[in-house]
Amino acid sequence: MLKQHPTLRYISHRAGWYLLTFVVAVTINFFLPRLGNNNPVDIIMGKAASGLSTEDARQKEEKYLQEFGLVKISNGEIIRNAEGKPIKSSSIEQFGNYVKMCFVGDLGTSFQKYPKKVIDVIKEAVPWTIALQLPTILFGWIIGNVLGALAAYKRGIFDRIFFPFSLLISSFPFFVFGMLLVYYFAVVNQWFPPMGGYANELVPSFSFAFFQSAAYHYVLPFFSIFLILAGGQAIGMRSMGIYELGTDYIKYAKWLGLKESKIIAYLFRNAMLPQLTGLALNLGTMIGGALITEMIFSYPGLGMAILTAIQNNDYPMIQGCTLLITVSVLIANFTVDILIGFLDPRVKAGLQIGKGK
Repeated sequence: MLKQHPTLRYISHRAGWYLLTFVVAVTINFFLPRLGNNNPVDIIMGKAASGLSTEDARQKEEKYLQEFGLVKISNGEIIRNAEGKPIKSSSIEQFGNYVKMCFVGDLGTSFQKYPKKVIDVIKEAVPWTIALQLPTILFGWIIGNVLGALAAYKRGIFDRIFFPFSLLISSFPFFVFGMLLVYYFAVVNQWFPPMGGYANELVPSFSFAFFQSAAYHYVLPFFSIFLILAGGQAIGMRSMGIYELGTDYIKYAKWLGLKESKIIAYLFRNAMLPQLTGLALNLGTMIGGALITEMIFSYPGLGMAILTAIQNNDYPMIQGCTLLITVSVLIANFTVDILIGFLDPRVKAGLQIGKGK
């Protein structure tokens, strides 16, 4: 039985909370962009109505309203009031249509880039964001934790030099550090391009010229995130390592005469648990993109797509991007909760106590 197994009970309990969080997030995700009174169909009409007669423009606008589910429909026809004007659908009705579309994998059509589908825009932007974020997060996490662990364990002159440097680097806001890199390496010395994901004369393709150009444009955005992230991870790992060195179980292990390698393994295993949670959060929010970094370097990732959608009141695009980010964050956190349940001896002990009861 599920109730009789503590590990499964722990997992199901956590899954229930994450499911509830997902429902609340999706609801907020839908209603929040609609708090304004702007009509996003006006964005499309501003581009499409040029040169059309009044009647043609009206018919085209009603077509868009029907396509986006912004008016009430019966038997495929728009329901009108006594004056012959379309009756707008309520937010609840739009929310119902939105949920149905999500279940079939349809995130709608972008208002700004009509008739392009939201899913197609996301597919174009996500690879750029992952290519920028994933290596910076993984390398920053690994190198930062290794250096932080060495600083905590070795101390001495290494720690006295390393700690202030890491504190200085991690305290820089991303946009300040990014602009400094652009100014020095792109404007003053012109060693790297200041913006873009590749040269303007190229188009994305599986060619050596394109990959060479993309790698050349990749250097500054990468280091603008990597150095700050590695510095922050190093400080966190150093603090946790120093804390674990002063705990009773470390003192007791030394008193028992355990090998130093065994003591260090216990120490850094426990010190790593909060860092794992931070890694999961970073990986979960990775899909959202480094918005500030992508803005500074005009990098063609999902962060820029979200910013453009917000500026143009593009409801479907905002919903599609934030839904993707929400799912990524929840999955990442749920995965780490499960891992910690198996790795953290305190959680395992709690499960065993619950089983005994």
